[in-house]
Amino acid sequence: MESIISSTCPIHFNSKAAESIEAHLKYANYSNLYILVDENTREHCLPLFEKHIGSDYEYKIIEINSGEVNKNIDTCLKVWNILSDENCDRKSLLINLGGGVITDLGGFVASTYKRGINFINIPTTLLAMVDASVGGKTGVDLGMLKNQIGVINQPQMVLIFPEFLHTLENRQLNSGFAEMLKHGLITNQRYWSDIKNVSSLEAFESFIYESIVIKNEVVRQDPTEKSLRKILNFGHTLGHAIESYFLDNENKTTLLHGEAIAVGMIMEAFLSHKLIGLSIYQLEDIKSSVLQHFKPVSFETDDVSGIIDLLKYDKKNSHGNVNFVLLKRIGDALIDNKVSDQLINEAFAYYTE
Repeated sequence: MESIISSTCPIHFNSKAAESIEAHLKYANYSNLYILVDENTREHCLPLFEKHIGSDYEYKIIEINSGEVNKNIDTCLKVWNILSDENCDRKSLLINLGGGVITDLGGFVASTYKRGINFINIPTTLLAMVDASVGGKTGVDLGMLKNQIGVINQPQMVLIFPEFLHTLENRQLNSGFAEMLKHGLITNQRYWSDIKNVSSLEAFESFIYESIVIKNEVVRQDPTEKSLRKILNFGHTLGHAIESYFLDNENKTTLLHGEAIAVGMIMEAFLSHKLIGLSIYQLEDIKSSVLQHFKPVSFETDDVSGIIDLLKYDKKNSHGNVNFVLLKRIGDALIDNKVSDQLINEAFAYYTE
């Protein structure tokens, strides 16, 4: 695959990714190299990556616990303290080897340690490959509130090795697939039509490149999310609130990011139909296609009110308004839509009917 080069950062694939990091390390002459992993990527992905980086470089491993529950300032403090104890200076490099928690948190740690050291993202999950590691968003959760603390800062490069996908269980693959479905819904009806019936790992891999191209083009035009980049939040206003609510409620089974976003996309498609004219045909196509890949999630009455209460913390809000990304039609998204609580309740009813 050809590298994707933009005004943000280069994204390299397979053998070109290996060649690029080798050339970069030789040229940059870093004083220290650190690789951030969790217990899963240390066991399953680090040995694969070590084959690509070779034996010419000494590096230290920093391990954190996996899972969204650990994407917080306490974990950042642990990593910052390790870097400080290791006398990490500003000419050091942090390589983030993992899923979205690793790339988000590692990017934030690197961006803030000594006012910024270089970092490279090497995503190991489908979600991180097509979404989390691309675009320069870094950060951590504040309690149960998603991504409330962070900065936009670009890595030196993003390296995509699809071989890492073979280390994942199907549920993790599916989580990333939700973001790929979103890319079609917000920008490209042809891509949506092609990808909605995908069912195998090999097929996932064939669409990764195009999904990254879609996201990268949006980010290139609006790197700091002043306008166009907001369309990438389709499904995320309700999806993030649902994810946070289930994460913090001990009576609920925690949802993976993509599982919550899948619910959010169906509900926000319903809101699109009600408010800006998404056709009933396309609404039903979205609902049936998403549910083909994701099991339905159950909601009680108290759950709905609790989730609505969380919407006030969404990062897209301004002037006291909750702002939604909605679809005029598949492939055509509209930002900054105001939605009443009554319609949100109707969206939950539509999802569960």
